[in-house]
Amino acid sequence: MEKKQISKKEMTNIARDLVKKMSTIKIFTLSGPLGAGKTTLVQEMFKKLGVEEPVQSPTYTYMSVYRLPGNKTLYHFDLYRLKTEDDFIATGLNEYLYQPHSWCFIEWPEVIENLLKNDVCRILLDYADNNARTCTIE
Repeated sequence: MEKKQISKKEMTNIARDLVKKMSTIKIFTLSGPLGAGKTTLVQEMFKKLGVEEPVQSPTYTYMSVYRLPGNKTLYHFDLYRLKTEDDFIATGLNEYLYQPHSWCFIEWPEVIENLLKNDVCRILLDYADNNARTCTIE
């Protein structure tokens, strides 16, 4: 587990380092309070992966899909409004976890933690002093 204080500028470096882990990691979870930088980190990672369209947190749709060359897919989840694991399964979103040639980026993952067994990188973003953030990567 690695925890360090970061500025918004350093978020780009963290995104680069996380993208390098995609050969062994299929799911990235992002936890932390509102406004801590979860969506910002996903945006930076997607930019590094070549996503050119705007990336916003799918708060009301639960999931957005981004296609990359080579038949690769990025699924961006925002589970803030889901209350239970059963709600997640009832929507059919569980079928997108661990798909071939795809990666999941899940904001507010706590409600489905039991479904995330393998190849998971857990990221915790939080507030620190002077407009900085802390980032813990597990």
